[in-house]
Amino acid sequence: MTGSRMTGSEERSGSRMTEEREMLRDTVATIVEKHASPEAVRRAMESERGYDESLWTLLCEQVGAAALVVPEEFGGAGGELADAAVVIETLGRALVPTPLLGTTLAELALLSADDPDADTLETLAEGTSIGAVVFDPGYVVNGDVADVVVGVEDGGLARWTTFTAEPFVTMDPTRRLARVRPGETAVIGPDPGLADTASILLAAEQIGAAARCLDLTVAYTKDRVQFGRPIGSFQALKHRMADLYVLVQSAKALVDDAVAEPSPTAAALARVSASEAFSRVAAESIQMHGGVAITWEYDIQLYFKRAHGSAQLMGPPRDHLRRLEHEVL
Repeated sequence: MTGSRMTGSEERSGSRMTEEREMLRDTVATIVEKHASPEAVRRAMESERGYDESLWTLLCEQVGAAALVVPEEFGGAGGELADAAVVIETLGRALVPTPLLGTTLAELALLSADDPDADTLETLAEGTSIGAVVFDPGYVVNGDVADVVVGVEDGGLARWTTFTAEPFVTMDPTRRLARVRPGETAVIGPDPGLADTASILLAAEQIGAAARCLDLTVAYTKDRVQFGRPIGSFQALKHRMADLYVLVQSAKALVDDAVAEPSPTAAALARVSASEAFSRVAAESIQMHGGVAITWEYDIQLYFKRAHGSAQLMGPPRDHLRRLEHEVL
């Protein structure tokens, strides 16, 4: 509550929600550890649908991953954007391919209608239907596996009741994209700022991946020995890794702020900072691995490709910087 002190009950409620999200994060992390090893991620990204369908079912049934932002009256969990961000960030740490981002955005799009489609929302919340939102028809996340597609154009939202989708090969094999073209469409209503929400959720995913990429690099420098000592003990590498840690944590603070209080400015700040942090960490990780990390055998090359692919998705950082300039000037 702005301008007033929270009561004891409100403080306890906030604490309880924080504890619940920590439990949610831990539960998802445990599922990822058991079912989404690096080998499993590679199998999933090479599969016909680009993700592990059994893992998706597990996430939906055990933690309600696809139901988090959907109100209980529509078969959801009645959670908030922060709940979805926690799960997306945790999955992002391991580059787990899932249709969660597109499905969550499609749910939020349908919920913005005056009379939401309850049946469709229920199937999306269950995870039995997959959603996608089209900001750019040429690069649609989950576009080739989506059952429910919403287009964003000229300040409005429209349900694409019929559409065609064509998957294509991208630099980042862990994220499937498709070209999607509309057939018949039905107006939903005005756009509530879905691109900003997408930017915030994508930034959360980037932060999770950046943090894990740095963790893997630190572990490698402790094991890799040169001149009779681990390379991580060299002062120059210590300084570089410390700088990267500060960069990731600073970006995470901006992303957390954007999740807590979404706005166009917060979304732009989150995307710029998260893209910069992830891209720099991934590049430095390749160098600290001595260059071998770019080869297929090393998982770091997947983080490098995800970093560059994500930085361009839904608008490159320079577009968000221009938005920030307009806000300031």
